[in-house]
Amino acid sequence: MKYIGIDYGDTRIGISTCDTLEILATGYCTINRQKEDAITRILEICKEENSYELVIGKPLRLNGNSEIQVEKVEKFSLELKKKEPKINIYYIDERLTTKQAEFYLRTSKKNAKQKRQVVDQIAATIILQTFLDKKNSMNKKNWTE
Repeated sequence: MKYIGIDYGDTRIGISTCDTLEILATGYCTINRQKEDAITRILEICKEENSYELVIGKPLRLNGNSEIQVEKVEKFSLELKKKEPKINIYYIDERLTTKQAEFYLRTSKKNAKQKRQVVDQIAATIILQTFLDKKNSMNKKNWTE
């Protein structure tokens, strides 16, 4: 089975995918929400990748409580599900994934604009890789957070 990772943001949404063996997540694209409809684009990606298994990061606070962004993520997830009922959504705690992605990019030779374009993809890759690692360590048992 193939999964698609999503780092939801108000301005940009990072997308990642994984191999069919569910071992390695890789960046796929960044959706600029001012330039294209995110729901439509994600559904196109689902068709392109032949996968309706979405792993979406939930930005919990460091103390584990939810915040306003979690409500936005859940609302966005419901909109996706409404447009395509066969979508399965898995949530994973995404605390600090954007900070991790920014850390990885610090040593990159990319300029600031290039970094902004990929930071969300890298965050989505971290989200999906975390999910895959947990899933694989649980010997392929079904789980959601």
